[in-house]
Amino acid sequence: MQVQTRQGPAYGVARLTLSAGEPVRVESGAMMAMSAGVTLEAKAEGGIMKSLKRAALGGESFFVSTYTAPAGGGFVDVAARLPGDITTYEVPPGRAVFIQKGSWLANEASVNIDAKWGGFKNMFGSEGGFIVRADGQGTVVFACYGALEVWNLQAGQTITVDTGHMVAYEDSITMGIRKAAGGGWVQTFKSGEGLVFDFTGPGKVWTQTRNPNELLGWITAAVGTSNSGSGVGGIAGGLFGRD
Repeated sequence: MQVQTRQGPAYGVARLTLSAGEPVRVESGAMMAMSAGVTLEAKAEGGIMKSLKRAALGGESFFVSTYTAPAGGGFVDVAARLPGDITTYEVPPGRAVFIQKGSWLANEASVNIDAKWGGFKNMFGSEGGFIVRADGQGTVVFACYGALEVWNLQAGQTITVDTGHMVAYEDSITMGIRKAAGGGWVQTFKSGEGLVFDFTGPGKVWTQTRNPNELLGWITAAVGTSNSGSGVGGIAGGLFGRD
């Protein structure tokens, strides 16, 4: 599988070019376009229990769509729900990458996707305690909200990231969580910041320049106001424009 991204960083699209008979696993609903002859099969990948785990805990769809190219090859274009960039990662044998729920888009058939418990240390982060683990060997495609930044941390080097801006990290990274502000929860509330991740290298960390939790909070607040221009219609008009 060859991957070519375009329209980034604001509205990323990934073209997955497949050889004859090659399959690719895609998040349900992520397909934007595909070439003639490509076939689609949606099923509970890995069985019912694994699919329930992936959907309920990992934040992904219950069904995984498998697209298979015809004898002459073909392509599948995939896009994320939120506007942002798309990237690829080559999973090496015996290693893994952890991706926040909702960011995984597609992977080669040789890559395994599963929902894993990330521990109590990140249960208050954007993952809700669970993260998507990709292992095996091959290409995995994931997206972010906004633009994507990659931090290449050296051994012992640490970066602090707001939980809502975390996208992915390699399994060689050591991760911890704490309050952003010193002191008690009152100081945390006053600062406007909640919890943050401390990532320590060696390894890569991917972050996004926009926070989907903040978007959700803004929408919730706007819907709750009594202004005539608020509500779902007003928000849609403000975000996308209308006549």
